Amino acid sequence: MSAPAQDWNALSDDDFRKVVRTFFTTHYPEHLRYSPSRRRLSDMRGWYDTLSQHGWVAPSWPTRYGGMGLEPGKLVVFIEEQEAYGVARVPDHGIIMVGPLLIQQGTDEQRLRYLPKILTGEEIWCQGYSEPNAGSDLASLRTEAVLDGDHFVVNGQKTWSTLAQDGTHMFMLVRTDKMARKQEGISFLLVDMTTPGITVRPMRTLSGHEEFCEVFFDDVRVPKENIVGEINKGWGVAKALLSFERLFLGSPKLAQSALSRLSTLAVLSGRVRDPVFRDKFTALQLDVDDLNGLYRRFTAQVSDGEKLGPDVSILKIWGTETFSRIGDLIVEVSAGAGMIDGPSDFEGGSFDTLSTFYNARPSTIYGGTNEVQRNIVAGNVLNLPST
Repeated sequence: MSAPAQDWNALSDDDFRKVVRTFFTTHYPEHLRYSPSRRRLSDMRGWYDTLSQHGWVAPSWPTRYGGMGLEPGKLVVFIEEQEAYGVARVPDHGIIMVGPLLIQQGTDEQRLRYLPKILTGEEIWCQGYSEPNAGSDLASLRTEAVLDGDHFVVNGQKTWSTLAQDGTHMFMLVRTDKMARKQEGISFLLVDMTTPGITVRPMRTLSGHEEFCEVFFDDVRVPKENIVGEINKGWGVAKALLSFERLFLGSPKLAQSALSRLSTLAVLSGRVRDPVFRDKFTALQLDVDDLNGLYRRFTAQVSDGEKLGPDVSILKIWGTETFSRIGDLIVEVSAGAGMIDGPSDFEGGSFDTLSTFYNARPSTIYGGTNEVQRNIVAGNVLNLPST
């Protein structure tokens, strides 16, 4: 019998913070700190293995499924220390999206099959939602899955799939009934990326990185037991997963990390003594504090087993727009260096001024554009009439 899991929630926040801080300073590779761009699996494999070996790879999962079982307050402490030390994201779609979904809505067989290999990093997940003509209007997707005996045959294309070139598996939305209404006839499917007929094509972004991919499906055969939930009922499953995604995208960690970088730049550039800058910095710091409080509220809902409602869109809006405002101020503080791609020299040291700005540009778009999020809030939270 394995030893009982550590009850991290029994520690005080201060004691837990010390444990987390010591863990990161002891184990996280120095050369990976404060990465200006999303790291590939090849960069993060060692760190993923370290987290897995110590049982720290899934902080929010219940302990019975191999997670740390952190309550919302402890999870926020974990994230704060992670960002303070400049810890980059591991390939985490399986951890933050597929895992929680299967824990809530998967079958026992699916949980047994997939969760352990997410924890060990043997299987890395990517997302198959958006299509060339179905981005924010996701319900217009046309990738089709036709049932043929014990398999679905999948044909179509997905786009903006983050780091799909590193993925061993994809969770995707497919149309299983072309005659149904737009938000009906959609199913949620788990796909092995080594299946014949799948082609992955990376796309180079404005920042010069190949973070996103197009993925093509040509008569790809997927076992029918890989469906999550009922056939033609995938939209409800997708909405639950989008809630997880919007919770994650609204996490304060991006804004906290960007604010830390802004503080560093202010010292390097000498702007820290400028009262106008200090006013702007303080306003952004208050925005990040408000974001942190809002995030705690939603993580508490998840921890209590409550479903996230449409109001989680507020978190995604506030988190990504705060992140963007900080990126804008970094460019402003950089003055002429704000037009230079890559590190620039300041009197106090070197600083990459554009990386935060670049990373903030798509944040208001992915996970559902903020314009769409505002419509969700207006219609489903405020009950405002549609025009």
